[in-house]
Amino acid sequence: MNARTEQTGGTVHKVPVLIVGGSLVGLSTSLFLGRLGVRHTLVERHAGTSIHPRGRGNNVRTMELFRVSGTEPAIHQAASTLADNHGILQTPTLVGDTGEWLFKEIDPGGGLARFSPTAWCLCSQNDLEPVLLDHAARLGGDLRYSTEMMSFDADSTGVTAFVKSRQTGEHTTIRADYLVAADGPRSPVREQLGIGQSGPGDLFHNVSITFRSRRLADVVGERRFIVCYLTSPDADGALLPVDNREHWVFHAPWHPEHGETLEEFTDERCADHIRRAVGDPGLDIEITGRAPWHAAQRVARSYSSGRVFLAGDSAHEMSPTGAFGSNTGIQDAHNLAWKLAAVLGGWAGQGLLDSYDAERRPVAEATSARAAVRSAEHSHPGFAAPPGAGSGPQRGILNVALGYRYPHGAVAGADPAMPVVPEKLALNGEPGSRAPHLWVRHQGERVSTLDLYERSLVLLSDGATPNGWHQAALRLAEQLSLPLVPYRMGEELVPEEGADWAAAHGTTREGAVLVRPDGFVAWRCEGPVEDPESTLREVLTAVLARS
Repeated sequence: MNARTEQTGGTVHKVPVLIVGGSLVGLSTSLFLGRLGVRHTLVERHAGTSIHPRGRGNNVRTMELFRVSGTEPAIHQAASTLADNHGILQTPTLVGDTGEWLFKEIDPGGGLARFSPTAWCLCSQNDLEPVLLDHAARLGGDLRYSTEMMSFDADSTGVTAFVKSRQTGEHTTIRADYLVAADGPRSPVREQLGIGQSGPGDLFHNVSITFRSRRLADVVGERRFIVCYLTSPDADGALLPVDNREHWVFHAPWHPEHGETLEEFTDERCADHIRRAVGDPGLDIEITGRAPWHAAQRVARSYSSGRVFLAGDSAHEMSPTGAFGSNTGIQDAHNLAWKLAAVLGGWAGQGLLDSYDAERRPVAEATSARAAVRSAEHSHPGFAAPPGAGSGPQRGILNVALGYRYPHGAVAGADPAMPVVPEKLALNGEPGSRAPHLWVRHQGERVSTLDLYERSLVLLSDGATPNGWHQAALRLAEQLSLPLVPYRMGEELVPEEGADWAAAHGTTREGAVLVRPDGFVAWRCEGPVEDPESTLREVLTAVLARS
């Protein structure tokens, strides 16, 4: 990182991007920017990564992003303890065989393999964050923990932030072109910017209790659940395994709106509540920790102000059921990272950054509503279902996790009337949707087409059809100084036998498909055109907000 000395004698550190917040979303932002070669500094007031097992559900879209970023193997290793936990159980107690499985397998029958090269992964935040930290640091991220941003000033050319080391007390000034605020639901950055929020607000409150119990594994038996909702009227709660042996987490309802204080959750009260919920009055329990948390449904009214952007909980709060909030936040980071890289790299106009709000805010609004419905379906402890919520367990989960779309933003030819979350999962190459997954041979290796989308725009066309798209892309990449990589299907990329790349992408063999670095379809043309170069130039100018 470059530095210079001001006339006042103070050192000003200059960096393209400053990230405020070093939890899941901040670390993901660092990882994705690092992969794209964007220098950045991250400040986090806590001394290290999360120590509490929470936010464990990483959905298939998030795992696709971690796959492309090279972190998937390490995440699976960190998640190996819970690799065989799949189902969600709802039962009055764990004694006996009462209750029902809301589902026993995340992907029964393996049908997800048609849509993605990866799958869901159960990895708790305290296990996932160190993996992201390690990879982000190895990519050159300047990651400063025990460092708090005290204030910032934004202007038309950048942001000046004043930070303080909580270990040494040293103050530092950081000058950044852009600031990404991943500083949590009570975001001081959002507050200073005066950005309001929409949504119903607080939904419910829980206390997350960590405890040890050697005999609980015998009570649970062979039931390998992700979470078990215990529904006894006088002792409801949610039980989550940490190692399936002796370490567990229990979410107990908390009602501060009725005057209930956190201090009332003594070790004795917590242990008694867990015993009654499980249905075993003699269960051995050692309380090891407790942490309050608040479920809410709020979305910022804007995701940016000038050169400052909100991501993760600073932009949206959601009911925790299904871990939609953390996944949406990580996907925020991925959407924003390539756009920052494009603008900083000079191959996109400043207007490209406006598409971050246009694309991600509607996704958060749709997803937060679905998360609240799912909490009602699961009878989450402390949550009273809103009237008319839900129309059946697990309704449309994959549509929300993988099928969301961008009707507006950095896309050309998208239907502006299409819903952000479709009724049925349809990954068919429509502009604004996540590009289809196909297994292909590339340079002798079997890869997914999704593996090709990260550092550049990609143009797919047919190698056996003389349509002019490939040569047009090569010329424009050079003329416009663009990271645009064209692939001829059947030549550089050879689909597996029986796969029809054109049909999968909703085009013909004489057409073409332009895919963004984040794996979303930017544009497609179903057939030949008279002047492929002019057509493609016009599309690139619009999508990248080039003047």
